Amino acid sequence: MDSFIDKVYHAHRQCSDCPSPKVIQAFFEELLGTIFPEYSVNRLKEREEIAERFSELEFTLAAILERNPQLHEREGKVIAHDFFQSLEKIFDWIHWDVDAMFEGDPAAKSKTEIIRSYPGFFAIAAYRIAHELHIQGVQLIPRMITEFAHSRTGIDIHPGATIGKHFCIDHGTGVVIGETTIIGENVKVYQGVTLGALSVDKADADIKRHPTIEDHVIIYAGATILGGKTVIGKNSVIGGNVWLTKSVDPGSKVYYQSQMYHADSEVTDRYVFKNDQSEAS
Repeated sequence: MDSFIDKVYHAHRQCSDCPSPKVIQAFFEELLGTIFPEYSVNRLKEREEIAERFSELEFTLAAILERNPQLHEREGKVIAHDFFQSLEKIFDWIHWDVDAMFEGDPAAKSKTEIIRSYPGFFAIAAYRIAHELHIQGVQLIPRMITEFAHSRTGIDIHPGATIGKHFCIDHGTGVVIGETTIIGENVKVYQGVTLGALSVDKADADIKRHPTIEDHVIIYAGATILGGKTVIGKNSVIGGNVWLTKSVDPGSKVYYQSQMYHADSEVTDRYVFKNDQSEAS
């Protein structure tokens, strides 16, 4: 036991300073509850209360950053100030995402229902907030925010991904969106979708490894799209359980089709690509 205690002691001594996950989670949830009263435990009824809350949250973020200078290259107070100056933009973008989820889900009875209960809202809101910190040059903390959302929702969005306006995740469990993914505007994905990378060496980690999804694309449940050179053209529909490692033209429909021959019970599978009234498998 003494040798084990020594190992743990050395681990504690060698561990670099970093914010506790609970501290980051508390900051994120308080921020989300402030900008979305539907998510808040207590509504703020006075304008002065809201202004004071934002001031407190900015101070909290600045303090976290100042205590962890290894996670950024600028002054913590400046980063916190710049982040809160961008909060209105984040607020608007998340509201556009809520609009997309409400318009795209016939089961949604109200936007309040989406904000209070939809995992897609929580995961996308976490991504939007984390992404802004990411582009401000903050390390680790953005990933802690999106991984908190991942643990809550089963939706894994890397804060480094680039996602356009009016993004909708329906149901959501099992969705994976990699670091260098680029997603355009008015894109909708269903549960189990993976926008991932082909296997690369660690030395190639900084290259674009994940696909590009252009505007007005729908990707149905279970589809897997891989590779940094893979582009899904605008206005395309990718069917459920499709596996893609090559680009498809704008306006394409790609779906998985199973054919059964009853005489000998033989089953064959194929992918069908439709574009401009043509069909090929």
